[in-house]
Amino acid sequence: MARLSVHPPGLTTTESPFIEQAQRDGQLYITQPYDLYSDENHAAWRKLFERMLPRWQRYGNEHFLKGIDSLCLDPDRVPRLEEVNRFLRPLTGFQAKAVSGYIPAFLFFDCLRNRAFPTTITIRRSDKLDYLPEPDIFHDIAGHVPMHTDKHFAETLVRFGECAHTAAELVSGIRDHETQIHCLTSIIKAMARFFWFTIEFGLMRGANGLKVYGSGLLSSYGEIAHAIESPEVQRFPIQLEWAINQSFEIDHYQPLLFVVDSFDHLFSLVDELEKWMKAGKLNNVAPGEPGVNEHDLQSFLEAAII
Repeated sequence: MARLSVHPPGLTTTESPFIEQAQRDGQLYITQPYDLYSDENHAAWRKLFERMLPRWQRYGNEHFLKGIDSLCLDPDRVPRLEEVNRFLRPLTGFQAKAVSGYIPAFLFFDCLRNRAFPTTITIRRSDKLDYLPEPDIFHDIAGHVPMHTDKHFAETLVRFGECAHTAAELVSGIRDHETQIHCLTSIIKAMARFFWFTIEFGLMRGANGLKVYGSGLLSSYGEIAHAIESPEVQRFPIQLEWAINQSFEIDHYQPLLFVVDSFDHLFSLVDELEKWMKAGKLNNVAPGEPGVNEHDLQSFLEAAII
């Protein structure tokens, strides 16, 4: 009779006892328990990396490709965050910071301001590589973090984080509670939309045509090609007023994408975003997705008090 092998419980997305316990205990920032990764977890990483590599080489922007090389990621095993940070930190001061799941909006932006990227440590199942109910370590480390090796992109993230502090300060001066909540909801919605259409799903003009720099595209086998090649996708030079007033849905390929000229261009747009915020131009953006929950609102209000 064959003996049953003993496997660690794993760190599979939505199926991890470790994460469930951390969330019950209120632990937002955690340590990556590397020994808990199962063989199946490593197999998922290997399959994801193997099939994405040729697509990165074809559709990824040059800064991303350089970043992948700089991080020396192991294509066969889930990365250790301490190893990722050993290569990342000397380049831009950024580091991946393990979290147990959802992080309220202000805390997320504040992490960026402090050159830390909240990083999911679970990974999707190896038999569901295209199904991603929430961010996982492949999306965060293979999609986001290579971009953090670029100094201009890193400075843009820091600048974006500073905008959250500006927002908290501005709403702290609004005495009428209903008006305060309305304005704050609108500002958070505008910031989330800007982040979505740039950091997550942005395209960049390059010497060899359009390339992908958005992490949501860089971690999606199907959508990275669809974003560049499909005639169904509308692609426009980015305009701030379009981006902040355009709702989006997360459960299908994006039909509308925006193009930037460079990361310097992106940085200037973040500057403009803050100027519009100070001028009150973000107080009444168009309704629609994404929703803003109570935790997001509270995180800004608490920062305003401090």
